[in-house]
Amino acid sequence: MTRTLVTGSAGRLGRSLVTTLAQAGHEVIGVDVTAGTPDEATATLPADLTDLGEAYDVMARFRPDVVVHLAAIATPFSRTDGLTFRTNTQLAFNVCQAAGNLGVGRVIVASSPTVIGYGAPSGWTPNYLPIDEEHPTEPWNSYSLSKLVAEQTMRSFARDSETKFAAVRPCFVVAPEEWAGAPTQSGHTIADRLDRPELAGVSLFNYIDARDASDMISVLIERLPGLPNGEVFFAGAADALARRPLAELLPQVMPATETPAEVSIGASGEAPVEASIEAIASPLTGTSPAFTSAKAERMLGWIAKRSWRTELEIR
Repeated sequence: MTRTLVTGSAGRLGRSLVTTLAQAGHEVIGVDVTAGTPDEATATLPADLTDLGEAYDVMARFRPDVVVHLAAIATPFSRTDGLTFRTNTQLAFNVCQAAGNLGVGRVIVASSPTVIGYGAPSGWTPNYLPIDEEHPTEPWNSYSLSKLVAEQTMRSFARDSETKFAAVRPCFVVAPEEWAGAPTQSGHTIADRLDRPELAGVSLFNYIDARDASDMISVLIERLPGLPNGEVFFAGAADALARRPLAELLPQVMPATETPAEVSIGASGEAPVEASIEAIASPLTGTSPAFTSAKAERMLGWIAKRSWRTELEIR
C-alpha cells in the first residue's frame, strides 16, 4: 500500500484528493491547520509546515512514499501580499526540502494557471491560444508570483535529487457541492459565472472539477517514476466555463488595444506576428477552452471527464 501524505487536505481540492486516493488503495495522511479532512484519511495532523522543523517532523513521523503538496493561501488578495508570498513560498521550500532529505520517493507540488499573468491591471494578451505549458509566465501579484516560485523551487530540488518531482497547475477548482449552488472560491456561484461572462472572463473561463483534478494527480503519482524530473502540467476541463464560444467572448472581456501586442498565433515557436485578441482567440471555436491539458493526455493518458454541462444542478 502506498502511503501518501496530502498537505492542505481540508481544502476544496484536498478533500476530493483524499477520497480519490483512499478509494484507489492509498494509505492517506492528511495534514492541514484547519479541520475538514475527510474520514477516509487514516491519520490527520494540524501541522504548520511554514516551520521547517515541523515539516521535517511530519515527514519523519509518517515516512510517506508520496507527498502531494496543496497547502497554501489559496486565492489572490485574500490575505496581505507579503503574507501570501511568504507563506506559499516557505511552504513549498520546506515541503520539498524535508521530503527530499528524508527519502520521500515522489513529490507533487500544486501551482496555478495564474502564473501566466492573465488579469493584470495594466493589460495582458496571451501569446497564443490555447495556452500550454510552454507559454511565457508573467505573474503580476503576490499569489501568482508565489506559485511560480513554488514551481521553480520544485525544479531546483529536482535537478539533483533521487526524489521524483512534478508540479500541477489546476484550473479554477470546482468542489462537488459548488455544482449544487454553494459559493465558489471567488464568492460567486457557478451559475453566476456562466450568466455573467465578465466574472469568469478574468481567468479566461478556465475550470476543473475537483474530482477530475484528483484523478489526474492520482495518475501522475503512478506515472511519476517514469517521467523526466521536474515536469509541469496544466489540469483543466475539456471545455470552457462559458455558454458561448471563447472566440466570441474573449474579445468582449479582453478588448483589443489601439496597438495590438506582438504575439504568436497557434503553437508555440511560430514566428511572432501582430494580431488582435480576435485573431488570437479565433481557434477557440465551439466549447474549446483557453488552456489545454494536451501534455497531461500525451504523457499521462489523462483526460477530464466532467463538464459544467453534466454536473451543474442549477442552470
